[in-house]
Amino acid sequence: MRTDFVRALERAANLEELSRDELAVLISADEEESAALFDCADMMRSRFMGDEVHLRGIIEFSNICSSNCYYCGLRKGNTALKRYRMSKAEILESARKAAVLGCRTIVLQSGEDRSYPAGLLAEIVAEIKSELDVAITLSVGERPREDYALWREAGADRYLLKHETCDGKLFSELRPGTVLEERLQRLAWLRELGYQVGSGNMVGLPGQTVETLAGDIVLMREMEVEMAGIGPFVPNRQTPLGSCPGGTLELTLKTLAAARLALPRTHLPATTATATIDALGRVKALRCGANVIMPNMTPLKYRASYSIYPGKTGLEDTPEESYAKAVRMVESAGRKVGTGYGHSLRHLEKKAEAQAQAV
Repeated sequence: MRTDFVRALERAANLEELSRDELAVLISADEEESAALFDCADMMRSRFMGDEVHLRGIIEFSNICSSNCYYCGLRKGNTALKRYRMSKAEILESARKAAVLGCRTIVLQSGEDRSYPAGLLAEIVAEIKSELDVAITLSVGERPREDYALWREAGADRYLLKHETCDGKLFSELRPGTVLEERLQRLAWLRELGYQVGSGNMVGLPGQTVETLAGDIVLMREMEVEMAGIGPFVPNRQTPLGSCPGGTLELTLKTLAAARLALPRTHLPATTATATIDALGRVKALRCGANVIMPNMTPLKYRASYSIYPGKTGLEDTPEESYAKAVRMVESAGRKVGTGYGHSLRHLEKKAEAQAQAV
């Protein structure tokens, strides 16, 4: 193994802060080095996050999107996609079903449906929180600060807003009419409003380098994210990047493992996209530092239309089947399903401090 690789791995194991260059060395690991990287990441996950895997039921309630991102099948310019928006009653029923199955977190996700009333989503959040014993994560893209504040007041616990790439030029090329600085400003707003904040990036984007991936991890460390969604870029023929090569599972797992070493206290999901490019992708991710799976709770009649990328796994699974498959994945990785909400360690520590001060 390379001397600089061994040195970086030793520093990570000793909880020393890795530089961008050191992270790039880890991500560029060869086959022998990868085995050592994965083992170290798995030990770090066990040390800080334990053996529980948190199952977070995701409800994809709208595929309407006002953005035109080059990599996403929900893009406004994709006229071939059948659009839908679930009713309030449908969302609430899906949330109830997810909670009954055992999901302690409900993830409400949509395209950047900017015409979706902020007040209606606040009502849905408030009703779920009042009726069900669950945490709520929102992932509905870029919205005004007052919308984020309204949803937080309604009871939303977390917000996932991926930065996609730390390369500002590449970000603007892939998301026409947008700039990375505005994305990061919204992530700062979410932190100020008291959300547990999630971000993330894609692996294998055209024009991306190993150094870019290392920069993504550094950026998320600087933002102190509570969740980092790292998954492969999967090309969609109905987008401008449809003919580009996709991200590989190997590079995705190495990036995930490096992220675990740099972000030992952060939740890392085994994404559905990893299972799309490899049937065992999520199980492999669980062995490289991941500790979250998101079983799909979207009603079957809408599932195929939430087509960010093609070949998405589980399109014909009922919510019950999606949950059961997630449980089997956890067990096959030698882990156990989490029984708590899966709040971030930082959130739990702040809560404990507040309780101690109140005594």
